[in-house]
Amino acid sequence: MFLSVVIPTYNRLPILRKCLLALEDQQLAAPITGYEVVLVDDGSTDATLSWLADHAAALPHLRLIRQEHGGPAAARNRGVQGARGDVIVFIDSDLVVTPSFLSCHAQALQRHWSRPGHRPCFTYGAVINTANFDHPTGEPHKLRDLSFAYFATGNVAIERQLLERAGLFDTRFRLYGWEDLELGERLRRLGVVLVRCPEAVGYHWHPALRLEQIPDLIRVERERAKMGLVFFLKHPTLRVRFIVQYTWLHLLLWELLTLGGLLNERSLRPLLAWLIRVGQAAMAMELLRLPLNRLGVRSLFAEARILAATKVQSSPI
Repeated sequence: MFLSVVIPTYNRLPILRKCLLALEDQQLAAPITGYEVVLVDDGSTDATLSWLADHAAALPHLRLIRQEHGGPAAARNRGVQGARGDVIVFIDSDLVVTPSFLSCHAQALQRHWSRPGHRPCFTYGAVINTANFDHPTGEPHKLRDLSFAYFATGNVAIERQLLERAGLFDTRFRLYGWEDLELGERLRRLGVVLVRCPEAVGYHWHPALRLEQIPDLIRVERERAKMGLVFFLKHPTLRVRFIVQYTWLHLLLWELLTLGGLLNERSLRPLLAWLIRVGQAAMAMELLRLPLNRLGVRSLFAEARILAATKVQSSPI
């Protein structure tokens, strides 16, 4: 089994360095015969390319593909198309893996394939969120690290031919979010089975919340809303409605939990600042998720109204 680890990256050099060095430190075991790391630089403007050139000797498994900035869906497609492996492992460029990471994915796939009457499958590893940049793999597993997603490209391994049958990623997802879950819907319809592989551990680093991040987090929620509508219009099912929270139930839920918007990023700012100051940035982020979720759901409904109005205006009289 030859593995191709496909990683899109865009201006993530500090954590990308840790990501790539961890992948060079893999302890391989059967059935792996070899692996490569296919890094797709999505038009980075930081020092990513110069650092990669300066450290090529320390990254013997690395293959670099460059493209103009087009988003993670296009980048992952380029990576798959340029990969040599029969199994594709997707991770993000802010994920730091353990030395047994690739072997755990490969062995879990092999075990499933060896069962009588096995079905097409992919393995889904564990993702542990951490803000510890110096020692990301020292973070313990937490309840909020649990994910119920079916297919998320932060940590999965899948046969290349299954991806090609499903049609790879939809490049209309140019902004943040949903391109992996949308591909997951197509994989589900092909009967592809999710195989949990908690021993394949990746540590997802993101900086601890700072108040200066709030405008960017708001932008991301609005982008997620736009892409969520693209997802639903492609798969207009009740399941996808609930995934992207495009229901009146979700709208009511977040209105209630934020007291109709009284709890928002402005009114919560003093409390958030205090929590950050006393070392509870993670709790501050969880609190901030309340107004962010309300904003995301309201933005999704607003995008749908704009689209409906556009269709009415463009329809012949």
